[in-house]
Amino acid sequence: MSFVKNSLSLYFIMGSQDCPHQDPVRVLEQAINGGITCFQYREKNSGLHMHQTVLLGKKLRRLCREHGIPFLVNDRVDLALILEADGVHIGQEDLPASEVRKIIGPDRILGVSAETPAEAEQAMLDGADYIGVGPMYSTLSKKDAGEPIGPAAIQQIRRQIGSDFPIVGIGGITPERTPQVMEAGADGVAVISAISKSGEPSEAARRFRQYLSGSTKL
Repeated sequence: MSFVKNSLSLYFIMGSQDCPHQDPVRVLEQAINGGITCFQYREKNSGLHMHQTVLLGKKLRRLCREHGIPFLVNDRVDLALILEADGVHIGQEDLPASEVRKIIGPDRILGVSAETPAEAEQAMLDGADYIGVGPMYSTLSKKDAGEPIGPAAIQQIRRQIGSDFPIVGIGGITPERTPQVMEAGADGVAVISAISKSGEPSEAARRFRQYLSGSTKL
């Protein structure tokens, strides 16, 4: 559990659709150089067919392993197994977390999205290793994201589930907004476009690290 918690501080999420004018492998490499601590491969509506998705995933996984960065896959349990990922992250409308845990086994990381204390509690019971709470703020990176629920949602969930279970905030988080999310009780922030579309992924990641450095949870 501490491994997961320590890996959540700067959690980068990306697929080829998030960096249309740059090589995703190069973007991830720069983000790693800038200090990300975890990576989630999220290939959504990108135009890549499955063969291409697997090939890109293998390149990204290899890069993560070379640098000791946990490599997770979004939603697709089958893809996570094919890529020998360290884990998978699912939403409330994906396969039930309890079934995903059975499929991936006890050793892989399982992340579950939650917006309410009830969803967070159920995720814990179903075998989640951490929960992602959001969207914190308005975001264009996820077309299916609902209305922003803000850092207050993390506070409510934290009061319900206690201080030990790992939480990461996601959705519209900028470096300047990072302290608000951390102060609400998060163990880290998950970021898509603020790094992938920055033009300078390494510098963008460093800016997040600068704001995170003031947190006692880093």
